[in-house]
Amino acid sequence: MGTSGSGLGGERSGAGGGGFVVAPTISARSRVQVDRGASAFWGDAFRPFYLGGVIFGAGAVPLWLGVWYYQYLSPTLPGMFWHMHEMVFGFAVAIIIGFLFTAGPNWTGLPLPAGMPLAILFGLWIGARVGMFVAYGLVTAVVDVSLLVIVAGVLAFKFIRARSWSNMPLVLVLSALASVNMVFHGAVQGLVEVSPVVVAESGLMLVVLVEMIVGGRVVPAFTASAVPGVRQFRSLWLQRGSFGLAAAVFGGDALGMPAMVLTPLAIVAAGVVGVQAAGWNPWAVRGRPMLWVLHAGYWFIPVGLLLLGLSAAQVVSRSAAVHALAVGSTGGLIMGMITRTALGHSGRPVRAGRLEVAVYVLVLLSAVLRVGASLIPVVYLPGVFAAGIAWTGSLVVYLVGYIPVLTGSRVRREAAPVRAA
Repeated sequence: MGTSGSGLGGERSGAGGGGFVVAPTISARSRVQVDRGASAFWGDAFRPFYLGGVIFGAGAVPLWLGVWYYQYLSPTLPGMFWHMHEMVFGFAVAIIIGFLFTAGPNWTGLPLPAGMPLAILFGLWIGARVGMFVAYGLVTAVVDVSLLVIVAGVLAFKFIRARSWSNMPLVLVLSALASVNMVFHGAVQGLVEVSPVVVAESGLMLVVLVEMIVGGRVVPAFTASAVPGVRQFRSLWLQRGSFGLAAAVFGGDALGMPAMVLTPLAIVAAGVVGVQAAGWNPWAVRGRPMLWVLHAGYWFIPVGLLLLGLSAAQVVSRSAAVHALAVGSTGGLIMGMITRTALGHSGRPVRAGRLEVAVYVLVLLSAVLRVGASLIPVVYLPGVFAAGIAWTGSLVVYLVGYIPVLTGSRVRREAAPVRAA
């Protein structure tokens, strides 16, 4: 189970796996001490990867809008390929690495890369981002692919060593994501006869599966911990069924499944995932921003599945489905988790203020505007730009409040001594 005062769920697993557990809640009576020792920046993976990912995400969308509409600063590969690839393998993957490498020690009891090894991994990420825009070629492709291969390999080694079998699906999805990235680069360079757009969308759908694995555990757990006695319907079989159906839809979509099969499958998947999300009782956390943003982000998954099925039947634009998953579920869940985890793992109280609420409202508004723009052609252009402004605003507001958190020292909290009566 998760707790309201923690940043990440973690699994102290032996042979049996088990559920997520987290660090103790910080007491309101605790005494704050600031660690003024060596910089903690390279000691926690969330610090460089959250900071780099958010800075990149805040700049990539307005840059893309300029490339798309105004045609300035064209990247060294087709603009649409760059945009789709980089929002998945640049922005989202950075946050995923930061999250998993920070949560991993809690799940396994084993250390993950820090210090120089972490800096090298972050350097690979930066090198790939620069190369994708200004000097795309074989070297950039190798650097970009190698990052996910290394990350999946490190996590596999740690999970196997700790016998943390319940987390191995993450390794499988990350390995698939690395393979998809390899195919993307092969397609761009003419080595594989497949559309890079289709491949990039498959990468997005694998990211959504990562969200379902992690979110399916921590969102209901955080809710149950924050609202004692809350009524929830949670089933292991429902969780597995939701994941399996979503994976079947995404796989069928990537392989060109006929609409007469994909559409009903996607509608059923959307219904099952919706039942899963409703069972977590999102209404119970309506007054808790750090929780309702996670519920809202997760709800965009069934919305995206439904739109994907309808788009296969040519009822709605495919762009609506893609952006429901990309901006709604991925953006919403990312902004919810990177506020929570940055606070919790830097020793600060995990609670939302006005800044966090602004971050959440803006990213969810961006999703609604972007999906709406694809559904209502007459407002497409202003809707796209309004969504881009809201997206960028969300990430910039996050940076304003969290650069000191991500780059500053860890705050240590010790229980205050109890006075004698």
